Amino acid sequence: MKFVDFPLLESIHQDIRRAGYERPLPIQVACIPPALEGKDVIGLAQTGTGKTAAFAIPIIQRLAGRADLGALVLAPTRELAAQITDAFNQLGASSGVRVATIVGGVPLDRDHKALRSWPNVLVATPGRLIDHIDNGKVLLAEIEVLVVDEADRMHDMGFIPQIRRILSALPRQRQTMMFTATLPSDVERIARRSMRDPVRIQIGQMAPAHRARQELFELGEDTKGPLLLKLLRASRGRVLVFVRTKRGVDRLARRVNSRGFSVGRIHGDLEQNQRVRALADFRHGRRRVLVATDIAARGLDISDIEHVINYDFPRHPEDYVHRIGRTARVDASGLATSFATGADHRYVNDVRRLIGEKLPVPTRLEGYAVPAPRAATEAKARGGYRPGRRGGAVPGRHRHVRAL
Repeated sequence: MKFVDFPLLESIHQDIRRAGYERPLPIQVACIPPALEGKDVIGLAQTGTGKTAAFAIPIIQRLAGRADLGALVLAPTRELAAQITDAFNQLGASSGVRVATIVGGVPLDRDHKALRSWPNVLVATPGRLIDHIDNGKVLLAEIEVLVVDEADRMHDMGFIPQIRRILSALPRQRQTMMFTATLPSDVERIARRSMRDPVRIQIGQMAPAHRARQELFELGEDTKGPLLLKLLRASRGRVLVFVRTKRGVDRLARRVNSRGFSVGRIHGDLEQNQRVRALADFRHGRRRVLVATDIAARGLDISDIEHVINYDFPRHPEDYVHRIGRTARVDASGLATSFATGADHRYVNDVRRLIGEKLPVPTRLEGYAVPAPRAATEAKARGGYRPGRRGGAVPGRHRHVRAL
């Protein structure tokens, strides 16, 4: 199938061709037809699978030539909201569809200017949108289409009460589309109550990017820094490093920068212009290393990331999948390396239960930790992993070792 097979306005076909798109991705093939018919849609697919175009194209078709605000798109982060806006501007350039973006972390005056531009589509983060609803700057009574993107991330970030509040301000007769990688129970309840006989579409399963080569190293907390620096020296392309806390991002970025690497950082306490600049520098090669919290784990579309490193092992197994999904996107290959300390073994087991054998047996490296014990391999067969005691390891054959 090709994009020309969709019954779209010629202006949209022109913009699709101008963007270099010819064949739609599976999520687009499945979602665009029912969305064009005005049906509610639940799209289950991982980030990087083309979901934005799957809802943007039907919305542009519906609102082309209109003067009123007809669609609301909710995104969990500023960065994802900016990417959605870029997609609408690219795919709707010739159709006259106008987009306004309102997100936290920017001056309210900028939001007011955007809202005065008579947008057809409003892209917003939930908290900032509620601020404008409360002060009377945004009225949602005429919204015809609602999109909730990365709904599971909304759940993880505690936005479910805000989503319920926004739903109460919307007209009951509308088209609703929800896109998510997983469907937590709270999100599923919202879908049942707010959608009418939705078409449910699932593309793939909750699993890591199939081309990403994974590594798992067991080591002490005090040896993570030296190993990270060694991995960075061995990499030639862009490297994305995930850290659990905002303070940890700042601390690690300073340390890596002091070793001569070109480093950017991103977390929720930075000003919006700092976050935009950090992502732009990383995307365009001005910074080779980006240190980030999980704010960069979903939704961001940055191509050609060679290496993702989980400096801090994620606490939730779904976050592991989303983090390493930043590399090996579409048809590219990539490497995903994770560090696990003794305190992380329960989280490692959670990931193994989710993705099974795709997570390698943890490797202990000479110079950073003692060699991998045979017990680790035996534990794998039992479906679990328990770190060995320091100094008590039995030499064994490493199943997954990378030369450093």
